[in-house]
Amino acid sequence: MNPLEKEIIRRKFAVIVENLNLLKPIQNMTQEEYIDDIYKRKATERLLQELIEAAIDINTHIITQTKNMVPDDYYESFIKMGELKIIPRLIAEKLAPSAGLRNRLVHEYDTLEHPVILNAVKRAEELYSEYIKAVDYYISE
Repeated sequence: MNPLEKEIIRRKFAVIVENLNLLKPIQNMTQEEYIDDIYKRKATERLLQELIEAAIDINTHIITQTKNMVPDDYYESFIKMGELKIIPRLIAEKLAPSAGLRNRLVHEYDTLEHPVILNAVKRAEELYSEYIKAVDYYISE
């Protein structure tokens, strides 16, 4: 992978890391506090959407650079990253449902279940940190 491609991926990492940092205060909120604060809910939804999309962009970029067919959907892009051993399969399987969350955030924002979003915030820190470590290791080889 050439330096320009690595830089593209690292810019996407920066989006993920920044959004994870911005979501940290939300992790400690109770469900009631979260539901009662529409501004935090809307900000949370957007931050989650952006970080998931950044990871999907990384997936697509790496999959195409490795001369593999890009999967038909975002869920499968995470699975493919696991199959290619770019990220651990277990992490890929745990991250793949976030593609569905991204779709709900974009297309079904009026029917979102707040506890699901709050739970996703709490899981994102661990899962996306592992994702970044694995991808960074891959592009640094």
